[in-house]
Amino acid sequence: MDYKEDYAAKAEINAIDVETIGDESLKPNGPKDRTLGALGYMSLWVGDGVNMGNMTLGASVIVAGMAILNIWQTIAAALIAIVIISTFFALNDRAGYKYGIPYVAHLRASFGKKGALLSSLLRAVPAVIWYGVQSWIGGTALNEVFKILSSGAFDNVFVCFILLIVAQILLSMKGFKSIKIVESVASVVLMGIVIIVFTILVKDHSAAISTSWVNAKGTWGIPFFAYIMVFLGNYAAIFLSAADYSRELKTGYTDGKRGLFYFVPIIVAYGSVIVVGAMLASATGYTNPALGLPVLFDSVYMQLFVSVFIVFGVIATNMVANIVTPAYVIQLFTKLNYKASVAITGLLAIGSFPWLLVQDDNAKGLDTFIHVYSAFLGPLIAILLVDFYMMRKQHIDIKELYKKDGNFEGVNYAALLALGIGTAAAFAFVQLAWLIGLIVAGIAYPIIMKTMFKGSKFKKGTVFEKEV
Repeated sequence: MDYKEDYAAKAEINAIDVETIGDESLKPNGPKDRTLGALGYMSLWVGDGVNMGNMTLGASVIVAGMAILNIWQTIAAALIAIVIISTFFALNDRAGYKYGIPYVAHLRASFGKKGALLSSLLRAVPAVIWYGVQSWIGGTALNEVFKILSSGAFDNVFVCFILLIVAQILLSMKGFKSIKIVESVASVVLMGIVIIVFTILVKDHSAAISTSWVNAKGTWGIPFFAYIMVFLGNYAAIFLSAADYSRELKTGYTDGKRGLFYFVPIIVAYGSVIVVGAMLASATGYTNPALGLPVLFDSVYMQLFVSVFIVFGVIATNMVANIVTPAYVIQLFTKLNYKASVAITGLLAIGSFPWLLVQDDNAKGLDTFIHVYSAFLGPLIAILLVDFYMMRKQHIDIKELYKKDGNFEGVNYAALLALGIGTAAAFAFVQLAWLIGLIVAGIAYPIIMKTMFKGSKFKKGTVFEKEV
């Protein structure tokens, strides 16, 4: 792959009138700016996959002790979802990998600078809520740590939730360097915890798991496909902003190799965590793993150990999936620097009321939340991919993308209209919202671009340029 032409634009960008969107962190990364190799990059997705929110999604197939899907249906739904996740990651990371641009800049190519303000919020809002959900689970675990250490004298989940948010804000202010360090350790340690928990569940709770989940009738009907969307929807916001991560990956990897950089760690980490989550809910009755995991251990020291690493896993996940992109979006709106934007992201997570989505005995609120935001994310990813691959043939004029008053200034109403049409269609059947929105918006966008808004400057550089 030849990057000479793509990165020649970097020096030119610095020499012209560039809107920096807050600070240097949002300018394109050149080859020398990238710090992640193959192993480091895959460790991001292992650390992200092994988290308590994902375990809660696995647990959500058990409601009040009854399995909606049995073991084979759960595994099949997870496998199908992970194949789709990896495919869309590899497709949508191309713009960030090729040009070194972040997600908020990638959006400009399809929606325009002002249009990107709205569309970027549709990625940032679910990330902030996931940040809150993960931190609430982590706060529950941190509370267990303090209860053990204080012999029950301290018991306040909300205080622990706030402390954990503050800790994550401080860590995230150091940018991708701190993320790389945390994920390198987390990817090994957290997978070790999953293996230990799996072994204990099989050894000591196999009868309850068999009755509640393995031998359950389940269904291959609409709920099965709905759970594919749930398992997929958990990553829909992340692969939408794939450019935020691929711009940090060292150059020289083919599209096929990058696809494996997603599939292998996600199938190992996310797949195993979904299975363990379902097993845990079957055995303990808890869908919040911060409460269910300590129940498995008689030793207070093991309970302490597990709770500590739940907290560690939450931090690892949020630093990859739920902090970087919202912080960039806040920079886009406010022109604040990265550190201030990270702090605001944490404050917004506190106000997301995550305790309403994850309760002790069920996580149906979390499932509903995923279905709803997927209605927006399916159309968004379709528009980005159609624009980049079909309409621009994988070429974006980077100088124009960052240039003040350039061709990407304003709003691409064709993209916004396609987004609205796709989202409306998705809400017609919310259980399959992501898929329906993807298909409808993917068809509508090129038709609208070709037939409407004659003379739109957003057609420049596309296959519809002759329409201008």
